[in-house]
Parts: sequence; structure tokens; C-alpha cells
Amino acid sequence: MKKSLLIISSALLLYACGAGKQLAAIEKSPVLTSIDLVNVVEDRVQVIVDPGAFASSTVIFRIPKTVPGTYSSDNYGQYLQDFEALDYKGNPLQFVKLDENSWSISNGTQLDKVRYWVNDTYDTENEVVDAVFSPAGTNIEKDSNFMLNLHGFVGYFDGFKEVPYAIHIKKPADLIATTTLSDQIDRKPDPLWDAFLANRYFEVIDNPIMYAKPNTESFEINGITVTLSLFSPNNVYKASDLKNRMLKMMEAQKKFLGDVDSTKEYNILLYLSDVNKPDAHGFGALEHHTSTVVVLPEAMDIGRLEQAMVDVVSHEFFHIVTPLSVHSKEIQYFDFNDPKMSQHLWMYEGTTEYFANLFQVQQGLISEEDFYERMLGKITNSKFYDDSMSFTEMSKNILEQPYEPNYANVYEKGALINMCLDIILREKSNGEKSMLWLMKELSKKYGSDVPFEDEVLFGEIVQMTYPEVDTFFKEHVIGDTPIDYDVYFSKVGLATKDVEESTGYFFDGQVPYMDVDVQNDSVVFIRENIELNSFFDDLKLQGGDIFKVINGQEINLESLRPIIGESFSWTPETVVSMTVERDGELVSVEGKVGQPVKKVKKIVPLENVDQIIIDLRKAWLKD
Repeated sequence: MKKSLLIISSALLLYACGAGKQLAAIEKSPVLTSIDLVNVVEDRVQVIVDPGAFASSTVIFRIPKTVPGTYSSDNYGQYLQDFEALDYKGNPLQFVKLDENSWSISNGTQLDKVRYWVNDTYDTENEVVDAVFSPAGTNIEKDSNFMLNLHGFVGYFDGFKEVPYAIHIKKPADLIATTTLSDQIDRKPDPLWDAFLANRYFEVIDNPIMYAKPNTESFEINGITVTLSLFSPNNVYKASDLKNRMLKMMEAQKKFLGDVDSTKEYNILLYLSDVNKPDAHGFGALEHHTSTVVVLPEAMDIGRLEQAMVDVVSHEFFHIVTPLSVHSKEIQYFDFNDPKMSQHLWMYEGTTEYFANLFQVQQGLISEEDFYERMLGKITNSKFYDDSMSFTEMSKNILEQPYEPNYANVYEKGALINMCLDIILREKSNGEKSMLWLMKELSKKYGSDVPFEDEVLFGEIVQMTYPEVDTFFKEHVIGDTPIDYDVYFSKVGLATKDVEESTGYFFDGQVPYMDVDVQNDSVVFIRENIELNSFFDDLKLQGGDIFKVINGQEINLESLRPIIGESFSWTPETVVSMTVERDGELVSVEGKVGQPVKKVKKIVPLENVDQIIIDLRKAWLKD
């Protein structure tokens, strides 16, 4: 309670003491921030924030608790050390730390600047409970790499988030910056410093900077200059290794989006993590208006790395549609330290994730079967979360229990919500309208500078579309009724069915049906967390059974290897005998190995459907 009263009283003081005049003064002289990347001490860098003169006796300085796009309380103040408030003579001023992210400074009229040291997040992720998601985190690697998600370095003063920031960075001579921040070439203190300008604090945190040795590639896509900057700690990869795949992907995205243009410049900052040392391990990406930060393991082979970049970067790039263009007031006027969350995560993350998959099938990057498999995977994954939880309630309360653990469902059920809406719009408009059409219409109405009212968006969408959309929202997005996806698949001539697929005897592709207990004489047992194939089922074997003897051979990890090799030459008539230990008892089985198959669900086309339904499916997947 005392904290709240203190914050409220300081806000009243700012208002009463002419904060408007102060704001005008700061607009002429931006908040000057300096970051020293040369004199790194114990993996920390020093930051100085000089705001100009204050008219109030109490000033509150903050580092964000939460930033847009993360939907988590990360408390970046925990990485600040040795905080100081200094007067114009360099003497310390008294301050009180209000919470992990806020400092109240006395004698504000005497405040010249604040100074503090910042530790990074990447190499402490294993030490911190609920560590910062790596793409929203920071890295300090002296003379090698600096990932400056600036919300981890630069704070703001209460009441002055809308004033300009001049950011001066002292950096090693052989490292270059990749960022979409405006470069103040004529304002550099000296050649060893970079100088950038942000029009307001949101632009500070919306424009990450990566410093690394030159390893970049740029290309043009329909008026957008895309720059890929890559840091590979062991020099495994170059940006040129990924350029062609990124170019092809983003050309397809632009073709999919059509006339949607919200940026002329887009940067991809790719940090490859070294898994052999304390380093980032939260793999994925974080979107910004004109850039994205991506963190992936350097140990990935080039094929997997390329596909991961396609899936991750395409998702982040589609955020230029929502929430970076279409968003509510909760996003436009985001409170970094006391955020009010919007109820529309079904759109911000769900629409984006859906588009990141849909464009690939529409533009021929994946097959229809691949797309169906992805959607079926999302249906399966969504069942691991609370399928009866209202999506709007989850979204509004995403920072709290029991909603926070269900956040990842925005990428599963959130995408499926959009798939169903897309099919509804296609059906009711004879294939003419779609979710992409809807987002374009909303972009025309709002755009990046005009937010919508959180409570009215559903009504506006229904006015633009059909009553069936209203019913869907009320039942499955606002309401808590699980979705019967077969209802929507049937509208485009599809259905989910159980089918049989061939497997190996002991492996399903690269996935083994066995596991090894290395703490107990390396015994080999049948896994319990996997659905077994017909080979195990026909022999009446069960998950948890421990192999003791196969075809007269006592089994351990080494003796099983040649048997697995022999299995590739087995025919369905081959007879195998086994003894396993089950619940402390020995069980012997014998029988023909057969042709091993597994039962899987597939989305498959229905037979004998009307041409109008076939045309509707074509419009959905190809137009």
C-alpha cells in the first residue's frame, strides 16, 4: 500500500509542478543514454541515463517488468547492480528501491543522471527460476557479441515515456551494429561511439541492436530491405548460408500478403547459442515492428536450421499485421511495469501462427499433406492444455495463475481458431473472403497508430462478416466449448481418420521404442510414453517391460545392437522369442514378427464430395 501511495503522490507532484513545461524542455534535449561496451567488468556493462532538469522533488526511474510480445513478468531490474542517482556535482542522491524494477529518487530538482551496471541474461538462464525467454534477453560477451534488447539496459522516468532518447554506445572497433534505430551519424561523440535516436521510449525497446563481427547479408523484396545479421560463436555458419532460403521464404510471404506494407526495412538478428557452455537455451524469436531477434542452437545441421528459420521468422514477420498494425489500446499504450493485457491473443499470436503455416502451402513451400499434418499436430498439442478455458479470459489474465501455464496454447489452439474462422469466411463468401481479407480490412480501419477498443473488436468483426462468426466467437473464443474440428474440415471435404503406417520393428523412423536405464546396469526397457507398434502389440509386450533374453541372447545395450541390425532383414514370417521382466516376474513370448505398423490420425480428403466443396478447399489452400 505504501508503494502505491508513493507512486500516486509523485505523479500528482509532477502534474502540479508543471510536468508539461518539463516535457517541452526534454523534447528539445532528448534523454541522453550512454552504454559502454568496451570497458566490460565481470560480464557487466555500465549505463548512464541523463534526462535533463526535473522540476519535481521526487523522481521515479523504472526498468520494465514486462515488454510487449513476451506475456510474462521478467523483472529486468533484477539484472541491474550498483544503482546510483547523482546530482550536478557528482554527489549521490538518496533513493528508495520501491520494487525489483523501480527506484524513487529524492531531491529530484538536483538530479543530473542515474548510473548503474547491467548483467546479461544468457549465461545465467540455468541459475534463474523463470528465466527470461532468450530472444527477449541480453548477452554481454566482451569483444565478441552484445545482444542489446534495450529494455534490459535502458530505463525510463515516470511520466516521460513519450520524450525522445539519444543513445550513445561505445563499442569495440571491430564490431558492427545491426539495428533499425535511426543512426545519428552527425551526433557521434567520437569514432569509437555509435549514436542512435528514438522518438519515444517504446521505440527504444522496439529496436534491438546486435553487435558482432561483420556477418551480414541484405536483399530487396518488393521495396523492403531485409538484413540478416548472424552471430555464430564457433564460426560454424555465415549469413550467406541462409540468405537464399530467407529470400525465397520472404518473397513468398510478400506474395501472400499482397498490398500489406508497413515497413521499408526489416532486420533479422540471429544469435546461435553454444550448447556446450552456459548460454541461451530459450529457442525461438521475439517480434518488433521492423526486426526480429532469433535464438537457435548452433549445433543444428543446416537443413534443420533453415526450416527452423522459415517457421520462426515467418511467424515473426507476420506480426507486422497484428499486433504491430491491428491492436488494442492495451498494446498501444503498454504499461511496462503494470501491464493491462488485451483479450485478443487469439489474434495477436493465433492469426500470426496460422498465417506462418498457411502461406507455406499457398505458396508451394510445403504440400497440402504437410499442412494437414501441421494442423493435426496442433490439435494434438492443444489437448495438453485446458481445452475448456475461455481464450479471452486466458488472454486478459495471462500473467496470472491458472492462465499463465496455458500461454503456449496460443500457438496451438490459437492457430486452429483462425483456421476455423478462415473456413467459415470462405464458406459463407463462396471462397472470396478469408482471414487475410479480414486482417487487411482491419488494417485499413486502424493501422499502427490507431488502436481499437478491446471490448468492441468482436462486434466490429461480426458487422464486417457473418452471424456464424459471431456464434463461433461466443462458443469457442469467449466461451469455453471445445471445438469439434471435424465440423470445419467437412466444410472443405476433409476428415480426420485413423490409418496405418509402416514402422521399423524397434524404431519409428528415428524414434526408438526402447530406452536405457544407465543407473541400473544399462538395462533396456520398452518405453511407456509412446504408442507401441503392432510388433510389440502382437507379442503382448507392454511399456515398462525390461528385455532379458531375445532369441537366446541375454540383453543389454551392446547385445541389443546387432539384433536391431538383424531386424532390417526380417520377413513377416520370421519367428522371435523373448523373455522380459514385468513387475518383478519373468514373462516369455514367442511369435511371428509380422509387418510392423502403427495407428496414426491423418487428415484425408473425403470421397464423392461436390465440386463446390472441392473448389472451396482450393480457395482456402491455394488462393
